[in-house]
Amino acid sequence: MKEVVLNMAAYHYWANQRLAAVLKKLSEAQLDQELVSSFPSIRQTVYHMWDAESVWKQRLELVEQTKKPAPRFRGTFEAACDEWITVSRQLLEMVQQINPAKLSHTVAYYNSQKQYGKLTVIEILMHVFNHATYHRGQLVTLLRQVGVTKIPGMDFSGYVKKG
Repeated sequence: MKEVVLNMAAYHYWANQRLAAVLKKLSEAQLDQELVSSFPSIRQTVYHMWDAESVWKQRLELVEQTKKPAPRFRGTFEAACDEWITVSRQLLEMVQQINPAKLSHTVAYYNSQKQYGKLTVIEILMHVFNHATYHRGQLVTLLRQVGVTKIPGMDFSGYVKKG
């Protein structure tokens, strides 16, 4: 199982980097244009992805009081993308270092609605990777709506073929 989750972590990092490279080129108007999706703009979608990934990483690190980074962030959108990609890289590094037996350990947490939950480490990781894939797909559609036509492929098969 470690090999599978390691491959997914590396793919996740790769795909987020490819998408962030496009996102960093957007104008403020494109970032904040009101669009119909899970979140009303590209910026808010990216910030949600960053927040979610960061919170899950903190849970894996057994942080009791997790904090979303975006609400306190005061930098540029480009810097926010860099911070988001740093979290993705840190998750990859965490998976690279993890003892395979730890993948089945259970992590208890409270969600943002103060509801108690428990998931294994591998379930958390697979959730993070799946969640990001879902929102990357949304961002591709949102990018097209603001006029971006050059969007790199981010399919898993493209990741596997890259090398």
